[in-house]
Amino acid sequence: MSKFTVFLMVVLLLIVGIIVYNKVLYPKEQAPTGPTGGPPQEMPVAGFLVQAKSLENGVTASGTLLSNEEVELHAEVSGKITLLNLSEGTAVTKGTLLVKLYDADLQAQFKKLLLQRETAEKTEQRLKQLLSVNGIGQQEYDNALIQLNNIKADIELIQANISKTEIRAPFNGIVGLRNVSEGAYITPATSVATLQQINPLKIDFTIPEKYSSALRKGDIVKFTTDGSNEPHTGKIYATEPRIDEATRSIKIRALVQNHTAELLPGTFAKVDVGLKSIDNALMIPTQCIIPEARNKKVIVVNGGKADFRIVQTGVRSQSQIQITDGISEGDTIIASALMSVKPGMGLKVIKLIE
Repeated sequence: MSKFTVFLMVVLLLIVGIIVYNKVLYPKEQAPTGPTGGPPQEMPVAGFLVQAKSLENGVTASGTLLSNEEVELHAEVSGKITLLNLSEGTAVTKGTLLVKLYDADLQAQFKKLLLQRETAEKTEQRLKQLLSVNGIGQQEYDNALIQLNNIKADIELIQANISKTEIRAPFNGIVGLRNVSEGAYITPATSVATLQQINPLKIDFTIPEKYSSALRKGDIVKFTTDGSNEPHTGKIYATEPRIDEATRSIKIRALVQNHTAELLPGTFAKVDVGLKSIDNALMIPTQCIIPEARNKKVIVVNGGKADFRIVQTGVRSQSQIQITDGISEGDTIIASALMSVKPGMGLKVIKLIE
């Protein structure tokens, strides 16, 4: 046997050895099988059958009752209280004198100016008659008239200063708890008491911006307060003309009649805002939603496989949410094992939830 023939046989044996070695070390990938070696099993899941139904649309909001008018009573000037006409918790009418400060010095100046005005008026009348018969010059009469007008201006100034020593009710309301006593020296920084108008009341509440076009001036809203299930109503009369950028909501204000004074300012209120009812609404359990950074998805059982779909949502209730786009009536969506399912995975619905 020649050397060349031996060389070919050695090369052939090396090639065969390499092939056999690779087959033993790297066998071909086997197809996935079930526990018994058969085809892969489907994942058992709970499902929900999507059905259209009529939906009474509405939104619940948190609100606060406010006084229709409210003011903290302060004096305009410093002084000693000589009259305190503040009966705590009682009703007062607009213009009622509530507090009077010492003003004897101003009253004395006022009386003095009244006497000066009386004298100046007589002088002006006498000179006017003399002027009509050319008994005096025009300049002399003009000086008397200027003197009279100056005294009248001084009287108005004194009257304005006297009014600053009085605190009068700016509107009809209920006096709160007073913080001063008669004889006390107060300054403009001193809070004497509060005055609140509690009939009617105002109620402020906010709703998401997507409902802003559903409410109009004159609409009626219902609400209840903590500690009472008795329903009350309010009539919307104003809305904030802009959306809050931080909360993406809009503030609404309604007027509430409070003839019996049962409701108090500052009370928390749960407001039920009725919106237009929706026919053929597709409502699904909130647990079926998969939230993502930019979208919301559900998993539809399509031909026994997992079909991930992006959906648009609408009204939300305590346990369900409306789907406005992405699924159709009759679709079955899964409501369990959402995090374990992958796109295209085989699914078997073992039960339907209500």
